[in-house]
Amino acid sequence: MEISALSVLLVWSSATALVIALIAFAVDLAQRADPRGGQRVNPAATAVTMPRRAAGIAMATTWLATGLLVVAIVLRGMAAGRTPWANMYEFTLVGTCAALLAFLVLNARRDLRFAGTFVTGVAALFLVLALNAFYTPATGLFPALQSYWLVIHVGVAIGATGIFTVSAILSALQLLRDHRDEGGVVLGRRWWRWLDVMPEPAALESTSFRLNAVGFVAWTFTLIGGAIWAESAWGRYWGWDPKEVWTFIIWIVYAAYLHARTTRGWTGRRAAYLVLVGYACVLFNFTVVNLLINGKHSYSGLTAG
Repeated sequence: MEISALSVLLVWSSATALVIALIAFAVDLAQRADPRGGQRVNPAATAVTMPRRAAGIAMATTWLATGLLVVAIVLRGMAAGRTPWANMYEFTLVGTCAALLAFLVLNARRDLRFAGTFVTGVAALFLVLALNAFYTPATGLFPALQSYWLVIHVGVAIGATGIFTVSAILSALQLLRDHRDEGGVVLGRRWWRWLDVMPEPAALESTSFRLNAVGFVAWTFTLIGGAIWAESAWGRYWGWDPKEVWTFIIWIVYAAYLHARTTRGWTGRRAAYLVLVGYACVLFNFTVVNLLINGKHSYSGLTAG
């Protein structure tokens, strides 16, 4: 079997493992939200005494999926003979891996298994999307990409995107929990009982804020590194190219969020909505700007940088 084909097989294997992890995390949520078969209890009070076999299986499977994805990325780089993040397919693989690693590393410091269903679900979706919509054969680089800045600029952007992904998931959970706590969920209230397992909205917001602060620093370096690379490749630091503009818009949105939260007292729903706006801009920049808007970054159609 060719190396590139083996890489694809491993990506499919990783996606399959993530679906298994998703199911196991969902079972763990259901058991903690309703641990006595219908008699509602406080999940926090039972967290210590209740066995969490499903959560253990879910975490082990998530580690397995991440390991398979890392090997798939390495093999993709070997097949192409270069750094494996030069197009949208590769960016999606490495960005998904960054999000999974961020989730797993955070779990070493605090228990974030409550978010596992959503992190693994989004990761599996991204991998399937990459395989079916973004896949391109492993080939060499366009001349403009043949630079060490590909490793630095795009690599840091991928790391920031992975962090922003986990942060956006936590902000979405914060909004759901806050909305439910205020009586916003009327129909199907029983099906929202799993939100009792979540930390309080303020705790979710605090974790999201810390992640966004780290992601913002990385995105700042992405913006600066892109300008330096542009000067080297095209003879100017800034040219209002669509990709450059949207990279700057993303920086502005997250800068506004951090400023509003730290100096203006923006907390709760307003802060969470702003985080989701920022992440929507990240997704727009990666998909619509790359695929539909012509510019200097359109020379490959599926270029990530």
